[in-house]
Amino acid sequence: MLIKRTLVLKAHCFSDPLSWFLSGKCTVYKLFGLCMVLLLVSLLWLQLSCSGEMSSTLHDRRGPQQPPPPPPCAANAPVDDASWGPHKLALIVPFRERFEELLEFVPFMHTFLNKKKIRHKILVINQVDHYRFNRASLINVGYLESGNDTDYLAMHDVDLLPLNEALDYSFPEEGPFHVASPELHPLYHYKTYVGGILLLTKKHYHMCNGMSNRFWGWGREDDEFYRRLRKAELQLFRPSGITTGYKTFLHIHDPAWRKRDQKRVATQKQEQFKVDPEGGLTNLRYQVESRQELTIGGAPCTIINTKLECDQSQTPWCLLV
Repeated sequence: MLIKRTLVLKAHCFSDPLSWFLSGKCTVYKLFGLCMVLLLVSLLWLQLSCSGEMSSTLHDRRGPQQPPPPPPCAANAPVDDASWGPHKLALIVPFRERFEELLEFVPFMHTFLNKKKIRHKILVINQVDHYRFNRASLINVGYLESGNDTDYLAMHDVDLLPLNEALDYSFPEEGPFHVASPELHPLYHYKTYVGGILLLTKKHYHMCNGMSNRFWGWGREDDEFYRRLRKAELQLFRPSGITTGYKTFLHIHDPAWRKRDQKRVATQKQEQFKVDPEGGLTNLRYQVESRQELTIGGAPCTIINTKLECDQSQTPWCLLV
């Protein structure tokens, strides 16, 4: 009798589920049934969602492809055609902790070189060790890390921006080309000055064995490099026909709040004017900690975080004491 009554109750619950859920009977079956209904609804919703996404994907693949929107500035979009020429420039920027200048420099130079149809990549060689700043060694690192897709380089200060579009940044086939010549640089006007911005083919830079690694702190490394150019019998070229004089470049460095490291430590005073006959690319010691591909104001650049090594028996002034 009990079994018969149970079967009748079950039949009633499943034949009229709405009445069953609203009634106070069959509590265990109510919970089980409710869970099953929720599970079925969830599975149905998931299947419909996946079907909709798959349909949308198939439609996108089969439909016409829309071209990407144009860049905001045409000068920031290099055109890979024959008019740009076969050469590519490695713009090497020795760098440490001057980020506000870098934020201005990278997009400015990228736009400037694109307007002149100069193939290029900007390499920021960031010194991350605890030694004094060594501009020459960082340029040596940039030369070695610039890759086989470039065939000439620019040794370029981060605080010097060219304002005259007539300045030549093209391949310096005949010899080193000093863009920031003494007649144009806003600060340095002596005849043997080759700092600021200097272009060389990689072949010519290798002929000089790069730059000396002995110059820790600020200054003198470019004066020693001038002697290397003469020793390699390379003729130095400079701009002609530029009429903007000392207003040819914008110097964005502010010495009032960012002091240069001009200290001369130990025997550095006596050593700073000597020629380094053997040092350069051949005795450079460094480690690349990391590379970072960045875009600053729409302009791409590569940050190469570099640790230099110092032989303190040879150059004890690499550390401030």
